[in-house]
Order: sequence, then structure tokens, then C-alpha cells
Amino acid sequence: MKRTALFGILLAAFLAGFPRAAAAQENEKKAGEETAAEDVWRVVNFAIMAGAVGYLIVKNAGPFFAARSRKIREEMIQGEDARQEAERRAAEVDRRLANLETEIAGLRAESQKETEHEVERMRQRTAAEMAKIQANAEQEIVAAGKTARAELKRYAAELAIGLAERKIRTRMNAETQDALVGGFVHELDSPPETRVH
Repeated sequence: MKRTALFGILLAAFLAGFPRAAAAQENEKKAGEETAAEDVWRVVNFAIMAGAVGYLIVKNAGPFFAARSRKIREEMIQGEDARQEAERRAAEVDRRLANLETEIAGLRAESQKETEHEVERMRQRTAAEMAKIQANAEQEIVAAGKTARAELKRYAAELAIGLAERKIRTRMNAETQDALVGGFVHELDSPPETRVH
């Protein structure tokens, strides 16, 4: 960058001196007082200036253009790398799109399989719950049957006792009461060994 600025300054100085030289030649022709020695010094001055500018151009232009060429090559390589990466990504997207239908079919099959498993699991759970409910119902029926039988036995016993009580009351008269009381008293008076149980 520094060399480029220096080169620009020298080129500007040269170009600025060139019109002066042309203007000076015109003035010389007009004045007609120009001498050969001044002409020689001007040619020598111009040759020195042109040589210096040429030297700077040769010295700086080569590395400048070499650096510029190298930078262009690097950018071309980077561009090629970017193009290849873009092509690779595009190929990957194309491959995924090509496999998309297969993946969708696979996902549908997996979803169907999961649904079937879920339905089977729900069916088994429902069957287990129904078996539990049926077992509980059977236990409740058995318990209710036992309770009903116990109630029936109790009711039958109450009825039997009530019937026996009525029969005893209908058969019980004063003579039977006296005989029973007498037998009871006699049993109390007898020694314990002779009592009938």
C-alpha cells in the first residue's frame, strides 16, 4: 500500500512536469533564444525523471501485480471451495428429499405399529379390569349369599323359637306348670350325682 502511494506521487510529479516541458518548448520557439546547452539539460533532466519513474514502476509494479494475482488466485480458490460446498449441500438436500418418501412411509408404519401396540395394551388392560370387576362382583355375590343365608337362618330360628313358644303356651296349663316346677325342685334337692342332664 505504501509503495502504491509512492508510485502514485512520482507518476503525478512526472505528469505534472511533462506539460511544463511542452509549454517550455513552445516558449522557446516563440522566444527563439533557446540554446543547445539548455536543450541538452532538459533532455537529460527528462531522461533522469523518466528513468526514475520507469525504475519505480518496474520495482513496484512486479510485486504489486504478483500480490494482486496471488490474491485473485486465493479468491478463486475460495470461490471454488464455496461452490463445491454449495454443491455438496445441494446434493445432501436432494438425497434427503429422495429419502423423504421412504422416511415418511417408515414413520407411518412405525406410527401404525405403535397404535396397534397401544390398542392391544388397552384391550389387555380393559380385560384385566373386567376380570377384576367380575371377581369383585363374584366375591360380593358370595358375601351377599352368606349374609342372606345367615339372615335366613336367624329368621328361621326366630320363627322356630316363636312357634315353639306358642306351642308351649298353648299346651301349658296350671297342672303342667306345677309338674315342671315340682320336677325342677326335686332335681335341685337330689344329690348332684343322681341329677339327669
